[in-house]
Amino acid sequence: MNLGEPAQRPVSAPLPVDAAMQRQDARGVLRSRVRLRFIPKQKVALLPMFAAKYDFSQELLRYGPQAGYQPPTPSQARRYCRRLARRHYENFTAVTRLLPRRLRQHFSNIYAYCRWADDLADESGDPRTATALLGWWEQQLRACFQKQSTHPVFVALSETIERFKIPITPFVDLLAAFRQDQHIYRYETLDQVLEYCRYSAHPVGRLVLHLAECHTPQRCQLADSICTGLQLVNFCQDVPIDWQRGRIYLSCVDRARFGCEEDAFRQGKMTPGFARVLAAYCDHAEGFLRGGWPLVALMPYEFQLPTAAFVHGGLAAVAAIRRANYDVWATRPRVSRWTKMAIILRCWWRHQRGTLAGTPP
Repeated sequence: MNLGEPAQRPVSAPLPVDAAMQRQDARGVLRSRVRLRFIPKQKVALLPMFAAKYDFSQELLRYGPQAGYQPPTPSQARRYCRRLARRHYENFTAVTRLLPRRLRQHFSNIYAYCRWADDLADESGDPRTATALLGWWEQQLRACFQKQSTHPVFVALSETIERFKIPITPFVDLLAAFRQDQHIYRYETLDQVLEYCRYSAHPVGRLVLHLAECHTPQRCQLADSICTGLQLVNFCQDVPIDWQRGRIYLSCVDRARFGCEEDAFRQGKMTPGFARVLAAYCDHAEGFLRGGWPLVALMPYEFQLPTAAFVHGGLAAVAAIRRANYDVWATRPRVSRWTKMAIILRCWWRHQRGTLAGTPP
């Protein structure tokens, strides 16, 4: 596929590609297929990457280090990031609707960067390949900061970096965490787990602060606390998934203290010791989430609602794990759609009344 080809529109093509995609979204796949014959061949080539189910292996073939393609236009790159974000992350659309409209594209650009990095780390097949691909991704990042972007994610991200004067540090720190996952599979102490969160979670919160144009040391500390809490919740929810990848983020010291043997992981079996260690990590997660709550009052008004929703969402996930009696082997504890809606409505109502920041969870 050649994303950067010039799109010349022949006389026999009254329907532009954007209109075709809108019809596909609104009326379904069947009618959109009828329209494809009126779209120039070079434009039809753009549709599969948007219409098909997300498959990272295909994305890697299109835009990986061995792919040959012309750089996309800024408009094409922005559209790529938006669709990647909406397709892959079910909560992304709901969350971005709480954000100022002018910033939604920038959030999509940053999300697309994180999504690609995460998939390079976890979907590449083996640690050696993943490490090499993460090195290539960092090269693309550094080229972006030199205004030499060619990959669609970085063509779009370059606009965000320039608009908000974002330094390279948080982007590189994220890659450090993904590289660490390729050669460190156990953590001796909780402090080591929290040090990992410094690279896997803290950069995300700090990128949000850059977009909110309120990046200060005090806000960074509180954002770090929230992001650490969310990361610990994710560790608890994803114990079976991480085990399949050979990783355990529950520290060896804590597992030994609570009587949780690694055999429980091998057997995928719920044990009293496993429940105790997961309960401890849920308590840690709740503490970090509540510890970061004062950030809500320090954020610009239009960011207070999404910040509060993230904290409440993390606490709801902790509650879901507890309701499941910590048995994440049977099913992954999730926050239901109705609960998410209730959280958003409750936060919105308090935000409208001016009581959101003063109402701790």
